[in-house]
Amino acid sequence: MGDIEIARNVTLQPITQIAQKIGIKEDELENYGKYKAKLSENLEKRISKNENGKLILVTAINPTPLGEGKTTISIGLADGLSYIGKKAMLALREPSLGPVFGVKGGATGGGHAQVAPMEDINLHFTGDIHAITSANNLLSALIDNHIYFGNELGFEKIVWKRCLDLNDRQLRTIECGLSGEKGVVPRQDGFDITVASEIMAILCLSSSIEDLKKRIGNIIIGYNKEEKPIYARDLKAEGSLAVLLKDAIKPNLVQTLEHTPAFIHGGPFANIAHGCNSVMATKMALKLSDYVVTEAGFGADLGAEKFIDIKCRKSNIKPDAVVIVATMKALKYHGGIEKEQIRKENLEGLQKGIHNLLKHVDNLKNKFGLNVIVAINKYIDDSEKEILLLKQKLEEQNITLSLVEAWEYGGKGAADLAKKVVELTNKEKNMQYAYELEDSIKTKIEKIAKNIYGAQGVEYSSKAEEEILKIEKLGYKNLPICMAKTQYSFSDDPKNLICDKPFTIHVQEIILKTGAEFIVVLTGKIFTMPGLPKVPASENIDIDENGDIVGIF
Repeated sequence: MGDIEIARNVTLQPITQIAQKIGIKEDELENYGKYKAKLSENLEKRISKNENGKLILVTAINPTPLGEGKTTISIGLADGLSYIGKKAMLALREPSLGPVFGVKGGATGGGHAQVAPMEDINLHFTGDIHAITSANNLLSALIDNHIYFGNELGFEKIVWKRCLDLNDRQLRTIECGLSGEKGVVPRQDGFDITVASEIMAILCLSSSIEDLKKRIGNIIIGYNKEEKPIYARDLKAEGSLAVLLKDAIKPNLVQTLEHTPAFIHGGPFANIAHGCNSVMATKMALKLSDYVVTEAGFGADLGAEKFIDIKCRKSNIKPDAVVIVATMKALKYHGGIEKEQIRKENLEGLQKGIHNLLKHVDNLKNKFGLNVIVAINKYIDDSEKEILLLKQKLEEQNITLSLVEAWEYGGKGAADLAKKVVELTNKEKNMQYAYELEDSIKTKIEKIAKNIYGAQGVEYSSKAEEEILKIEKLGYKNLPICMAKTQYSFSDDPKNLICDKPFTIHVQEIILKTGAEFIVVLTGKIFTMPGLPKVPASENIDIDENGDIVGIF
């Protein structure tokens, strides 16, 4: 039985009933049908003096192209905590339509560890990402309209791009304004995927609608002839964009198949953006439950690093425990075993691939000072000899292992992980950042590259060198760094899986995001607008004669 069929066989509880479990009143909900709701502004004020629960971060090793079930483990863990009698909830990101119709085909967990209603969440949900797309593109329209009517601000260079929440490589660079109408200025433009838009980052990092407006006003949209920045506030754009986002900024409440409450809000990618759900959702969840399970995108070198160095730093929160997800097949994949062979027992390949896991463990435990447990997303055909070898290697590093079968058994299959995580949250921690904000831009980049990735050094293109000098001259050098890098490797080469030889990180471009308040560093051949694979997931997605959606998994 596929994920969508499993989800349809579960009777969901009304969202008002889910809200009651965590003390949310009915008049604090804005219902979107029976099973989805947004939270009204007055809830945050009412719960502000509640004690915070424990925060559990779920991250992973560097994934294979199809992912390793990190969201499935996150959902399973939350259900597992509920199963052992704890008051728990989830705080996750919203899926982007790009991967849904591209590679993944869905991002709401799997098997008996899913959030629901899964079709809604994977598709248009409550319209948050569409609102972000509209706000982003309204700003683009305002820029071109201003130029059409005389360019009073003196735009010489425009750095703001349009966006779309689909994988469409044709839109990476475009020519626009080609109608030939009098006053319309042709220019080169481009599209980012919506989840890489600065508006998405701003929404996820904002603490309130007022903070949202301030951050939107602070966006640099272009430069004049004197190379002085032009801000969105110069176009008086922040008010109208905030109006488009007034509902999108409110966290969304749904449930797991086992009726554990879940906030799903915001969806920045972790390879090209900061990869975390909204600060507002996380902070509200901490006030409403004793244990909050949240997730950082892709491997810990990207998602967890940004969670700590950007989200935690900005919002003054700290994880009490970190779960690193892996699969036996992914470990062998990182040991150089071909995709076609990774289901077969191979102790030598596993031995090599464990290095990837141990590097992530070392980073989180010794570089960031956090309490770590490894969760293996177990498959029925996993080899007992391989599991024994992995246990032995982790015991040598004093790291606890849990075999998780949440896909097949839901919360019961994650009960062992839940018990071990509860114990872990009670241990002392001493969280540290990978760099200090006062470090120079290059020092921050190099500390991440050398200490977190294990690179021997960093090379900068001439364009990147110029951009660093420009950012320093503008007075923004103390912002945190948001690395844009392939998720498949510690290096910036997606084919360098083992990373057993010295490698260098190649910085191609640097983009200042003054609204989001971080500096994006593009490395290797990373794109902020992905493309579709040769056989996209869309080929299997359809609607049948009964009106049911099929093919989302």
